[in-house]
Amino acid sequence: MSIKGRVRSRMLTSRELVYKTLNFQNPYRAPRQLWVLPWAEIHYPEHLKKIKEDFPDDIIGAPGFYKEPVKVNGNPYEPGIYIDEWNCKFINVQRGIIGEVKEPIVQGENWEDDYKIRIPVEYLKIDKDRINEFCHNTDKFVLAGVTPNIFERLQYIRGTQQLLIDLVFRPHGMFRVIRKIHDFYCEVLSEWAKTDVDALTFMDDWGTQSSLLVNPKVWVEIFKPLYKDYIEIAHRHGKKIFMHSDGYILDIIPHLIELGLDAINSQIFCMGVEKLRQFRGKITFWGEIDRQYLLARGSVEEIEEAVKKVKENLWINGGCIAQCEFGIGAKPENVYKVFETWNKITA
Repeated sequence: MSIKGRVRSRMLTSRELVYKTLNFQNPYRAPRQLWVLPWAEIHYPEHLKKIKEDFPDDIIGAPGFYKEPVKVNGNPYEPGIYIDEWNCKFINVQRGIIGEVKEPIVQGENWEDDYKIRIPVEYLKIDKDRINEFCHNTDKFVLAGVTPNIFERLQYIRGTQQLLIDLVFRPHGMFRVIRKIHDFYCEVLSEWAKTDVDALTFMDDWGTQSSLLVNPKVWVEIFKPLYKDYIEIAHRHGKKIFMHSDGYILDIIPHLIELGLDAINSQIFCMGVEKLRQFRGKITFWGEIDRQYLLARGSVEEIEEAVKKVKENLWINGGCIAQCEFGIGAKPENVYKVFETWNKITA
């Protein structure tokens, strides 16, 4: 590229940079996004400020501009009880991270007590004018301010162990609830798709350390059609769509590519970065850098090598977003090194 061409490339807005990355159009650097848990804000406020100043995000989320307040009780990141918008009760013992559901609200054998589930209709009542104004006033790539998570929501409602049993025995009531939740999520995503955000998002943590939580055939039969609907809603409205899923999810990545998912945030080091090389150029890898060992206990030299490994295996004229999570246990110097290295090797 000529000097003039390089100067022109460096004048791209964050939004343009992300689109070039998603479309494999040779962006001049990897776009950035830092995920911050309240734990990091509590323990490392000055370090966090420095990271944000030196490496500002290219991707941001739109605020949830709702015409009616979402009905919750408590604070999900403070010790105590938090009741979310679906009526699920979380118990938290540590400040800065979210708690767990200990008492699922649907316990009937055929899910007959699903009347205890509260559908948060407030999510359908978004202020599109305020959302559009927010999008117009930034040159960042904007994600929708809502993230459907149907598998996780079913676990909160039913309990993980019992849900996995039900996915084997298939009680009719389970499918009734799945349809109710899914239809609601489709409505919510459709409303956000009518705004000026750049992308919709959804998530579900599907993996253990070494495999899916369910048989891949179960995922294909029950959940793949649901995700197909989410992805089609986005693309029908000219939006990109991103997904997050923790754990070893190698078995479902080809299906997500087939459905047209634009970007996946996953634990690529859990699966093995080299194993994912087969998918480069077919989907954008929205981070991450290993937070189980590297960010928490690795050296800055190991962090640099890890980022280089990601680029070598997954970058091809784009297709990688420089993303990592500043969460519990992460060393601030390692988080800083992630973005410093991405800048050095792609800029």
